[in-house]
Amino acid sequence: MTPADTTAMHRALQLAGEAARADEIPVGAVVLDSNGRIIAEGRNTREETHDPTGHAEIEALRRAAASVGSWNLQGHTLVVTLEPCVMCAGAILQARIARVVFGAWDDKAGAAGSMYDVLRDRRLPYRAEVVAGVQADAATALLRDFFEQRR
Repeated sequence: MTPADTTAMHRALQLAGEAARADEIPVGAVVLDSNGRIIAEGRNTREETHDPTGHAEIEALRRAAASVGSWNLQGHTLVVTLEPCVMCAGAILQARIARVVFGAWDDKAGAAGSMYDVLRDRRLPYRAEVVAGVQADAATALLRDFFEQRR
C-alpha cells in the first residue's frame, strides 16, 4: 500500500458517504494514474439513474477512460470502499487496471478473493494485483449503518 492509496481511500470513503446521503448503497471509488494522482471518481448511482450498472467502480472507470482518452487504463489503480462484484471485476479487467485496492470484504458477492477471485484468475488473459482490507473498519461501518437504518 502506498500513501496515494491511503489518500485515495479517504476520498472514496467521502464518496461512499455522499452515496448514502443520496439513498444509494454507500460505495465510492477513485482511479489513480501511474503517478498516484486521482484522475476520476465515482459513487453508486443505481437508484438515482435506474441503471443496473451504476456501481461506483463502473462510474469511476468510465470517467477515467474519458479523462485519458482511452479504454486502456494499464498502469492505473482503482481504489474502492467495497470488494468489487463480478460485473465490476470484469470491467476492471477489460480496462486493464493494474491494481485494485479495496476496503470492506463482500462475502455475498465479492469477486476479488471472498466469494470469487476473478481479478486474479490465472485462466483469464489479464489479472490485477489486489490489496484488500484498506480502512476496512471505516468502509464496513458505512455499510452497516446504512443497512441498519433501513431495517
